[in-house]
Amino acid sequence: MRAGIIGGAGYTAGELIRLLLNHPEVELGFVHSTSNAGNTLASVHEGLIGETDMTFSDSHPLDSVDVVFLCSGHGKSTEFWKENPRPAGLKVIDLAQDFRDESEGYVYGLPEVNRDRIAGAELVANPGCFATAIQLSLLPLASDGKLGSPVQITGVTGSTGAGVKPGATTHFSWRSDNLSVYKAFSHQHLAEIRRSLELLQPGFGGELNFVPVRGNFARGIFVMAWLDTDLSDEQARTLYSDFYKDAAFTHLAPGAIDLKQAVNTNKAIIGLEKHGGKLLVTAAIDNLLKGASGQAVQNLNIMCGFDESAGLRLKSSAF
Repeated sequence: MRAGIIGGAGYTAGELIRLLLNHPEVELGFVHSTSNAGNTLASVHEGLIGETDMTFSDSHPLDSVDVVFLCSGHGKSTEFWKENPRPAGLKVIDLAQDFRDESEGYVYGLPEVNRDRIAGAELVANPGCFATAIQLSLLPLASDGKLGSPVQITGVTGSTGAGVKPGATTHFSWRSDNLSVYKAFSHQHLAEIRRSLELLQPGFGGELNFVPVRGNFARGIFVMAWLDTDLSDEQARTLYSDFYKDAAFTHLAPGAIDLKQAVNTNKAIIGLEKHGGKLLVTAAIDNLLKGASGQAVQNLNIMCGFDESAGLRLKSSAF
């Protein structure tokens, strides 16, 4: 399987290159970046030193690859397809948010709910990072019609979630030893979260009160969601265990969870705690892997009939 990457200079592209270089079924055909054309991949993604001598390309010969990953910013994927015809049979995995509403024939790429559709798809829209963690926290409840309102959600994300271009809230001197709220109750991922929940629990129109927080660490997402429920602790654990029994990377932990259990892996680690009539669901993922590039490779594996974990057997940064 020959793969190409459009928008190769960002964090998600860097992680994707690392994964594909070590994937047993994939050969990396080109990595396109207009601003870095001619430079080696390792000159931008320094973690690739010693891994490859490839250079960035100023061209993107789509007819030379079997799959293309779109890693440019939001809105850029739509622009790309307006300017470039897609060769017949070319598989596309878009890491931007352009087609997450399943427009233009794209399938929403969350394997835990759409595996069968992904397996038959040529076009897949990779989910957002917060969207992945929050959906995996709540989908089992929706599947059993147990998602009540309101759902209170707080999520803390690492600085890499803001992208590679520096900004006022990503500089080390500002981010270090600091926390801040942004886009409270209005985060762009809420729309895709609600679509998936309503797919499993039709008619759910309850409140999703989501407060995102900028964390003072580089990578990872930690989500805390709580709601009223009549489920016992045992019933809740059975519900989640059954829902994720066939999931390759989503796991229910036996006790309290922490972020380092998931960082540097494609895992989603879920924790459950019952406190009186409230259920607290915690979730930890790596925003650049299960929240982006790792999930994109997981989708590739499903689309192509490979082992779902191919290229994704990674060790957590637990110590």
